[in-house]
Amino acid sequence: MATTFSAPSQVATRGSGRHLGLALLVIATAQLMVVLDATIVIVAQPHIQAALGFSGSGLEWVTNAYALAFGGLLLLGGRAGDLLGRRRMFVTGLLLFSAASLAGGFATSQAWLLTARAVQGAGGAIVAPTALALVATTFREGPPRNRAMGVYSGMSAAGTVVGLIAGGLLVTYASWRWVMFVNVPIGIVAALAAPAVLPAAPRRSGGRFDLPGAVTGTAGVTALVYGLTNAAASSSGVSHWGDAKVVASLTAGAVLLAAFAVIEARSREALLPVRLLRSRDRLGANLMMLGVGTAMFGMFFFLNLFVQDVWGYSALKTAIMFLPVTVVMLAGSAGAAVLVSRIGPRPLLVAGGAGIAGSLYWLSRVTEHSSYAGGLLGRGLVIGAAFGLLVVPLMLVGLARVPEADSGAAASLLNAGRQVGGSIGLAVLGTVAWTVVSDSARAQAAAAARALSPASAAWRAAAYRHALAVGFDRAFLVAAAIAVLILVVAVTAIRVRRTDLASS
Repeated sequence: MATTFSAPSQVATRGSGRHLGLALLVIATAQLMVVLDATIVIVAQPHIQAALGFSGSGLEWVTNAYALAFGGLLLLGGRAGDLLGRRRMFVTGLLLFSAASLAGGFATSQAWLLTARAVQGAGGAIVAPTALALVATTFREGPPRNRAMGVYSGMSAAGTVVGLIAGGLLVTYASWRWVMFVNVPIGIVAALAAPAVLPAAPRRSGGRFDLPGAVTGTAGVTALVYGLTNAAASSSGVSHWGDAKVVASLTAGAVLLAAFAVIEARSREALLPVRLLRSRDRLGANLMMLGVGTAMFGMFFFLNLFVQDVWGYSALKTAIMFLPVTVVMLAGSAGAAVLVSRIGPRPLLVAGGAGIAGSLYWLSRVTEHSSYAGGLLGRGLVIGAAFGLLVVPLMLVGLARVPEADSGAAASLLNAGRQVGGSIGLAVLGTVAWTVVSDSARAQAAAAARALSPASAAWRAAAYRHALAVGFDRAFLVAAAIAVLILVVAVTAIRVRRTDLASS
């Protein structure tokens, strides 16, 4: 698929003081919109189910349809920005995302909503890597890029939590449809502002789309995410890892990704240039991002369930509970943006990894009898601060010394790692959590039967809440173990120094 492009000009894509603040605002706003949409519908799902008649298993696809399209198309979206112009693809993705959000808000059937969610995911797969690449190509290495990455990473880190907050507020005071409608004005304003404040990156001369790589890479990631999404145990404790469709999807994903690796190693115009992974630091950063997605997305998912199903919080109260975590995440990102220029990325990555591992282990000690102020607030603040410290240097290391022509591919790799990691987290942590919940509930029922004591409705409700707490705590413990692996990679693989992130 040959295309004719003009030669890239570094001068054209570097900001020269022109609208840099507004450019960063547009980029960060778009990234926040894309990230929060992965979770904003979680709080609204009961309302969506009641309105459109979804079954329990069908309701999962309101989230899965977005995740599949988003994760599967990330590599293609990033490379399209490199070849066709990042600003052009950024605006295209925003308009596609906004149109799909508008359509989803008016959905009157299940198929309508699921189609809109998939198209949203496709738009997000274009916006996310081009937004990160625009940060790398608009702001020079050194303090300017570090500060810009701090804002961008703050939006990325807080997006998951902001989605839960926004979802709770919208379904409480408006309607579930507004979790879709809210994207429309934001996306349109950002798309209209982008041509005025973002530098235009010329098309590449003689570039080609790597069609075999696009097909195998997109299909492989999609199959992997689909298999992982369906693998987790259900609330009844039944595991689906052995189901035929799960095995087939995971096998197909492995085969397709192996084929993708072979194709990319031989392709002159690779969708994912192998040279990007020859750097030990960049490879380590992407492995850490995979772990961050695995530990953190699963943790926030089950923490939301914990406070609502175990403690009985309303959607609004849950939203308010997450506010301090969001503030601390943003503060941590801002602090990391300043510190990385002074002490380098490695100490921040080690501190962030250790903080996440320790706080997740601490979180696993929360019970159904704990309180928010005494049992959750402190843990949440530590998690937020550690996450904020981690994400900024992680993205800087992943994009350090990347040739400008490959910035979209490098950005899509980081985003794909986080997205696939999120799917792994839900699959692994979900299997652990629901299996333990089921085992604990059966054990309590058996103990009651042996005692020959009649189980009242209140006793059964309390027993089930205890089982949920035990299962979710086990999921947090597994997330802590994954965070330990993040720390190990930070200690053993990352060697980037402060001077390596300075302007050359």
